[in-house]
Amino acid sequence: MNRVVAAARLHLVHPLVALGVPWLVVGISFAVNWLIWHFADLQHQPGADFTGGVISLYITVAIVFVQSVTQLLPFAMGVSLSRRSFYLGTALVGLLQALGYGIVLALLTAIEGATDGWGVGLTFWAPAGMDVDNFLLQVVVSGAPMLAFIACGIGIGVVYKRWGNAGTWGLIMAALLVLGGLSVLITALGTWVQVGQWFADRSIVTLAVSLPVALAVVLAGLSWAGLRRTVP
Repeated sequence: MNRVVAAARLHLVHPLVALGVPWLVVGISFAVNWLIWHFADLQHQPGADFTGGVISLYITVAIVFVQSVTQLLPFAMGVSLSRRSFYLGTALVGLLQALGYGIVLALLTAIEGATDGWGVGLTFWAPAGMDVDNFLLQVVVSGAPMLAFIACGIGIGVVYKRWGNAGTWGLIMAALLVLGGLSVLITALGTWVQVGQWFADRSIVTLAVSLPVALAVVLAGLSWAGLRRTVP
């Protein structure tokens, strides 16, 4: 257990990078969106009630975990930490960060609601129906997708360490082929309306909690399978 904690601490050696950069990025996104909503008076424009700017936080956190795996794994193994200890330590940090980010996002969402969208009608921190009335549920709704993004970042980092640039580009192209193929299939079948209706019929718990958690579990298993054969 001590070695797992030691591996987890490696991720916090530079907290300004691991924690500060994502909030700096999303802070800039928030400031830009607030200024747009303020000067364009979007509060009184139909259909302009939310923005997807908060996704920058999720993407940046995923990138941080990509870098954490690629940069810290060689060092961890160099100081005699096993792959298992490094993986469990990284997973522990990911779980705690997802919970912490969920709490902070829930607090920001509560403030956003109390201030009528920061005074300009802006829905930033919980867009597109992700704003729920229960605070604890809001923590989970905001934190579960973060867990999925973290797992994705860890997985990409493992792919890079295991197969290098070729594996990373192969993963990107495979993702494009799968998503593109699904888009072509749905278009050919003319079922975009049915697909949209399926998502509309699902609860926010299913879309923002169950599916992301399931994805995170799958990615976690695949990441461990790849990490077991990874060399520094």
